[in-house]
Amino acid sequence: QVQLVESGGGLVQAGGSLRLSCAASGRTFSSYFMGWFRQAPGKEREFVAAITWSGRRTYYADSVKGRFTISRDNAKNTVYLQMNSLKPEDTAVYYCAATGTVSDWRKVYEYDYWGQGTQVTVSS
Repeated sequence: QVQLVESGGGLVQAGGSLRLSCAASGRTFSSYFMGWFRQAPGKEREFVAAITWSGRRTYYADSVKGRFTISRDNAKNTVYLQMNSLKPEDTAVYYCAATGTVSDWRKVYEYDYWGQGTQVTVSS
């Protein structure tokens, strides 16, 4: 079991930046592959970014590639999402998620544990 708590969301103008954090507690954090997803009103939850257990490899949705950066600090049991050049279409609730093993990191069903989410609102 692992518990996930996101923080760092808020209201920002287009072009601005935010850094989301996801603090994990429970079993060894380094044993989890981590992902960030988002869900806008009326839309399905979608993949944003993912990072391997050691942090050596990262993966991004095309819509955020070059603007967002995922990272992790296994000593602090925390995964981050640095979001730059934010756009109004990035407005959503952002969730971090964890799984021990994964085949397709873009799929919601691959993840076993989820945080409660943090709201990100980008004004134009």
